[in-house]
Amino acid sequence: MKDSELTVDLRGRRMETLRDFWDAVAEPCGLPEWFGRNLDAWSDTIHARGISDVIDMYDVLVVHVDQSGLFGGDQPEGSSLAGIFDGVQNRLVVHSPG
Repeated sequence: MKDSELTVDLRGRRMETLRDFWDAVAEPCGLPEWFGRNLDAWSDTIHARGISDVIDMYDVLVVHVDQSGLFGGDQPEGSSLAGIFDGVQNRLVVHSPG
């Protein structure tokens, strides 16, 4: 299924911590049980590939989130996570409220 996008829409889901994010993406992204649930593991998953068969079926991963909680602004973990997305092969779209 190449030349396609995997869209994971997490809008409306409460995410205050990285743990909340891992819980939210685990199923739709097909993360294996042994997935490290840390920023290095996520970077490997979305850049190098070879960890998630689901993500690997697509050329592009797009994750939509609300601009709140983890992605609400001055959250260091949220900023670090957002910085892993390259904007091309994988994109994080943060939606403003309203």
